[in-house]
Amino acid sequence: MMDHAHDLGAVREATERLLDAVGKLDDAAVTEPSRLPGWSRGHVLAHLSRNADALGNVLRGLPMYASSETRDADIADGAPRPVAEQLADLRETADALQAVSAEPADWSRTVTLRNGVTDSASRVPFRRWVEVELHHVDLGIGYELEDLPAEFTEREIAFLADRFLGNESVPATGLTDLDGRTWSTGGGPPSDLVTVQGPAAELLGWLCGRRDGSALTVAGGPLPMLPPL
Repeated sequence: MMDHAHDLGAVREATERLLDAVGKLDDAAVTEPSRLPGWSRGHVLAHLSRNADALGNVLRGLPMYASSETRDADIADGAPRPVAEQLADLRETADALQAVSAEPADWSRTVTLRNGVTDSASRVPFRRWVEVELHHVDLGIGYELEDLPAEFTEREIAFLADRFLGNESVPATGLTDLDGRTWSTGGGPPSDLVTVQGPAAELLGWLCGRRDGSALTVAGGPLPMLPPL
């Protein structure tokens, strides 16, 4: 069972870390490239604000975005703004999402996300937590995968491992971190099992496409190629 109230608290804490870090940037830094190909830091920040709006729409039973084209245009339009405007937008949209989340609701209901993906409403706060934490890392301003809360890292590894579970383009893969926690993913024959071991941050980085997996120890075959998220 997802604890949406717990996750909303985690989102608040992650958002405050993000706002504090962004508040130390100047306008020039916001225009510099992020770690995401083709996106400046301003693109990442504008995306985070529009994602808060979008998840608020989801909780209200509205389409997440009017269209993919509108989503992309809104991010592009918001990217060049000075840091003060970016900060105000981030805070206002984060507060609005928290306010929507505080309204009485059936958190067990099914909601529709982008591209027709459905999920339990109770998972929406965790999805927002993912957006805030990973895109904070994507800004390239000193917050790294190793700095993520341990609970977040463990849960996001489990979420991504489950996402690729049953995918026959990915070999059956066993994941183990340095604390001995294990996860399974992939959909290939069990006889072709590949084992991947390493620090939790490196496992997460590989699964979410932020690192190439070169710091991981692999046995039973090459490091599997993962489909794009």
